[in-house]
Amino acid sequence: MTPTTTPSAMRPALLAGLALCLSVMAVPQAQAREGWYSHQQDRAAPPTQVSATCDNAGFLSAQKNFEQGGPKGDVPVHICGTVLTLAPHAKNTRSGLHGYFYVAVTPTISIRIVTNLDEMHTPAWPWVAKGDHVDVVGRYYYDSYKRQGIDWTHRGTGRSWGVPGSVTVNGTHYD
Repeated sequence: MTPTTTPSAMRPALLAGLALCLSVMAVPQAQAREGWYSHQQDRAAPPTQVSATCDNAGFLSAQKNFEQGGPKGDVPVHICGTVLTLAPHAKNTRSGLHGYFYVAVTPTISIRIVTNLDEMHTPAWPWVAKGDHVDVVGRYYYDSYKRQGIDWTHRGTGRSWGVPGSVTVNGTHYD
């Protein structure tokens, strides 16, 4: 601001600049929203079944496909393994209270398991412990190498997911 410029003289320029900024900001949001909707419409119908028995090889195949740049999508999986570690406390998220643990699928590969405690019939968290043998049915998601896991481990299904999930811990079934 120069000494000869008054605040009231600047007001029209400020308003015009603000309007320009807002209009520029709105364009990418509208484009992003349009892209998201068209992506959702192009997706295949959600799967409705999963292997009746533990299929770690199927999970590893899906994981390898995603890591090598194959088409992304949610995959129904049925894995089994040993609990390596767990979050000692449940975490509240926008979709409810969740408990988290990691399962060793092979001696060198583990995967994060997300359990929606509001949807499952379980004792208070934690109801798994390090070393427990688990059998997990759910949805494998892969956002990136560091953001992947198995969720929808509860009995419920929805418009976007049609396979009921579960977690069996040392022979005790939770859904």
